[in-house]
Amino acid sequence: MDDIEKIKATRELLKSSIEKSRKLGVEISERCWRLESCEQRLDFLSFALRDLSCKCTLYKMSTHDVDIVIGPASSVVMIFDVICGFEKSLSTDDVSADVLAYLTTVKRMEEALRLLTDNCKLVVSWLDTCSCCDSSWYVRKVNKCLSIVRGLQGTEERFRAKGGVLMIALDKVEIEFASMLRGIAPLSVALPDVIRNVQGVIERLSVNCRVEKCMSVYAEVRSLNVRKALEGFDLDYLEEISLTEFDSVLSVEHYIDQWDKHLEFVVKYLLDTEHRLCVEVFRKAAFKDRCMECFARVAVQSGIHSFIKFGNTITKGKKEAMKLLKLLDMFGSLNKLRSDFNRLFSGRACGEIQTQTRDLIKKVVNGTCEIFWELSLQVELQRPTSPPVDGSVPRLVNFVVEYCNQLLEDEYWSTLIQVVEIHQGWNHESFEKGLLLNEMQNIVTALGLNLETWAKRHEDASLSSFFLMNNHWYLCKYMRGTKLGELMGNEWLTGHEEYMEYYETIYLKESWEKLPALLNEEGLVLFPRGRAIDRQVVKKKLKEFTEAFDEIYKKQSNWELCDKGLRWRIRELVLHVVLPSYSSYLEKYASSIEFEVTSTADQRVKYTAKTLGNMITCLFEPEGGKYGNSTKCTELSGKVNNSFVTNQLSSTPAAA
Repeated sequence: MDDIEKIKATRELLKSSIEKSRKLGVEISERCWRLESCEQRLDFLSFALRDLSCKCTLYKMSTHDVDIVIGPASSVVMIFDVICGFEKSLSTDDVSADVLAYLTTVKRMEEALRLLTDNCKLVVSWLDTCSCCDSSWYVRKVNKCLSIVRGLQGTEERFRAKGGVLMIALDKVEIEFASMLRGIAPLSVALPDVIRNVQGVIERLSVNCRVEKCMSVYAEVRSLNVRKALEGFDLDYLEEISLTEFDSVLSVEHYIDQWDKHLEFVVKYLLDTEHRLCVEVFRKAAFKDRCMECFARVAVQSGIHSFIKFGNTITKGKKEAMKLLKLLDMFGSLNKLRSDFNRLFSGRACGEIQTQTRDLIKKVVNGTCEIFWELSLQVELQRPTSPPVDGSVPRLVNFVVEYCNQLLEDEYWSTLIQVVEIHQGWNHESFEKGLLLNEMQNIVTALGLNLETWAKRHEDASLSSFFLMNNHWYLCKYMRGTKLGELMGNEWLTGHEEYMEYYETIYLKESWEKLPALLNEEGLVLFPRGRAIDRQVVKKKLKEFTEAFDEIYKKQSNWELCDKGLRWRIRELVLHVVLPSYSSYLEKYASSIEFEVTSTADQRVKYTAKTLGNMITCLFEPEGGKYGNSTKCTELSGKVNNSFVTNQLSSTPAAA
């Protein structure tokens, strides 16, 4: 039993061994397949190692190590990735939302592009040196890398080209730049944040070679703002008005006054504000030279040349007395703005404005002096003209007196002194204030000689004396208490009063004082020491008186005395001369004749004493309210300004 058990055990052991052998055979078979696979891999690895060995040998054959290229090449990829991020931001972000943030992105984009370009250049340079190896595989790989890197190297150029990402971004910045400038209203102070944004834009655009475009946009936008601020002033006259040497400045007098106010507003307020804004915006050292250039553009495009052109147009007008006053007004305006002009338009950038302004001042000064020194001569040249047929004050007399007083007013006189002093300095001549005073006296003296000459042209002695009486009264009356009267002196004024009284006496003697003699009682009594009256003689004398009165009255009813006080004085004198003798005559002899006040031909007594007095008190009134009730002939002055100067003095306009 034991042997059987052993046999069974041995059999089981054999079975187990066979099974293990079979499994081992399977495993050995599998291992063989794996070994064959490993053998194949080892062959491939051997080939790869040989290839790597070849590559290493090739790299060793070049003068540079492969590691040198790998670093910059990796950075190129990273930089390009950053640029792609910036590109997205610049394309989608709103500039106006945060100008400085957008500018920062633009700046970083520029820096990244420069860095990309520099790294690409470095990689290309190294790859170029490595491509000289004698290996087709290596050359193909290197050339492929070179193509890629060179493509990336052109990224900056493409971004900066028209339609490129960076150019589009800068265009957006320019648009926002113009928008910010438009938002700064004229005469207002820009907020600090706005100034910072504008400065940032200018700096970024300048870095990108857009400083000229930046200045053009600035000048265009700011000058447009200035022009809009001036739209309500209607400045078309600056360009539309033209004058020749035959055109009177009186036709554009209103515009000259406007020019004064408009020029002051433009220079002292609008352009002054623009100048301060320019200085603030371009205050950085890099742009200081551009500041005045930019402001000059703003000033020119705002129309400063139009104001200078208008001034030059006025200087071309006809020489006349009123032009002298307008030139003085213009000089006063320019002189008042002199410090502003010197401050605003300094430097070479404003050279054209400076030159044109100096030329205008020169024309104004020369024109003023030319007219002033000819005034007395022009008054003298009016001497051959005819005097007024009504014995009134000639318009020339009225005009010269009022004109000289106007010229002697502090504002005009101080300006005239300054102008003449400048003119004398230009001609290297000494200046004395007395020269101007002497010339003013010469004007009045020439006027007096004109009066004497005109009086002699009246053939009627009474009209001649009436004319001189009227004018001497006018001179002493309307010059006393004035600047011109002070200049001529009290003795001169008193002399004219005496002349007035003298010619007053002659006037009465040559006219009205002849009437009382016609009513004398010679021949009225029929018999010596009798009381009988010769009615025919009474009628005859009355008729002779009436006819003489009518003749004088008819002649003098058209004569004029411009002054109310003089009219009253002369009427009273005439009444005193005529009425007492006439009233007395009627009282004595009217009862002896048929008394009837009638307008028929068979009249006996034509006028009562009251009627005669009423007629005399209506004498010497100006026609149609020519002088009105004013004690000063202001209405006449207006006619002188517009009619007399421009028409009567067309050949010698300065005498007006």
